[in-house]
Amino acid sequence: MPEMPSNVPSPLASGDTRSLDRVMDALELAAVSSEKGHLVRMAEALSVDDVRAALKAHPVDVRSKLDRVVMGEDPELGLDVLLDARVLEAVFPEVHAMVGFGDGEWRHKDVWKHTKQVVRQAVPRLEVRWASLFHDIGKVKTRSIDPNGKVHFLGHAEVGTRMFDKLERRLGMFSPEPALRDTVRFLVLHHLRANQYEPSWTDSAVRRFARELGAHLDDLLCLARADITTKRPEKKRRGLNQIEELAGRISTLAAEDAKLPPLPSGVGDAVMKAFGIPPSRKIGEIKKLLEDAIAKGEIEERLPNEAYVDFVANDKARFGL
Repeated sequence: MPEMPSNVPSPLASGDTRSLDRVMDALELAAVSSEKGHLVRMAEALSVDDVRAALKAHPVDVRSKLDRVVMGEDPELGLDVLLDARVLEAVFPEVHAMVGFGDGEWRHKDVWKHTKQVVRQAVPRLEVRWASLFHDIGKVKTRSIDPNGKVHFLGHAEVGTRMFDKLERRLGMFSPEPALRDTVRFLVLHHLRANQYEPSWTDSAVRRFARELGAHLDDLLCLARADITTKRPEKKRRGLNQIEELAGRISTLAAEDAKLPPLPSGVGDAVMKAFGIPPSRKIGEIKKLLEDAIAKGEIEERLPNEAYVDFVANDKARFGL
């Protein structure tokens, strides 16, 4: 169904509640399709203007139904209903732009099909499902092809995050829940990080990764697992194993750190002897600065005392010496 000409007022804008009902019916069909795993399509598409008017008139109800779509057992079906009904185009043009983006001559997977699969594979937590829908929106604006014909999406996570910010300013859909909004944004920005893990990472690098992800760590690992959509079993197995290895190392190191301090015993005595400092608050300050340096990855934890004495000696001003 073609979009209404701009000079013709929307039926909804004219007070026709039937148009509002049709929009809400379409959203309900999408939610039920997602929840029941049975595709139910509308007879005809909606007017983009009517969808936007419904969103403006009833943002809470629209958001509630969209939550049901992304949280359903088969959200791919619900997203297809939103696409056919033109709801996706009206509400999330950034997501709609991914439809048909890929395959064919461009030599990369269809980003829309990939995105739907990621949403379906993601754990049913609201923040992870919404982040799954938005995680690759930056690819449309960042695709490049090198002289060898290889496709790249350099910086798409950062671009996608800015697009999410713009989307949220336009819709205000997540503003009533700042924690949800901030988590979705964080996951979009950092969704590639877990897949960059290599077994060669030092324990300090793993600790730093976990510390920087903070409370979002589990959500990010879940998104990273869902983001593996390759049809090649061996490649999928390697990708999942890589994430599980990272998660395992994080868990092991956290358990170790709960038992062992970052600095070895006796480091205070070694510092006093090396620099002629008497027992005082100054030793505690130096040890705190050393712990901060370990947390930043500047030096490994639990090295021999001599390593920390040398570290202090190489930057005396930093330690107030």
